[in-house]
Amino acid sequence: MIWKIVIIIILFALTVWAVRSRVNIKRRRAFDTMETAVASPASVAIGELIAIAGGIYLSLMVVVSFLKITLPDTVTISHLQLDPLAIIAIVIALLQPIFMSLYTYCCKR
Repeated sequence: MIWKIVIIIILFALTVWAVRSRVNIKRRRAFDTMETAVASPASVAIGELIAIAGGIYLSLMVVVSFLKITLPDTVTISHLQLDPLAIIAIVIALLQPIFMSLYTYCCKR
């Protein structure tokens, strides 16, 4: 029971960290907003996070089908049945801006 709460807290913290990192990266790059709508940096970051996870998911699907790798259809985590490729895609999409901000912090000094 306690490990489920810990996993949920870790996933929430990773999501918040990834969104904040993506917002900071966008601010540093002087992001141009659309003329017709004004979007907040957080909504843009969340949208990009979902788009990146979708692209990673499609790429993983192509690789798995090309290499004919057999994966289970679903993985059960705490009574939730999830697609293993979707989990991998979301984790990679969450970690990517974190690693980018750590790289910027460490190497661009």
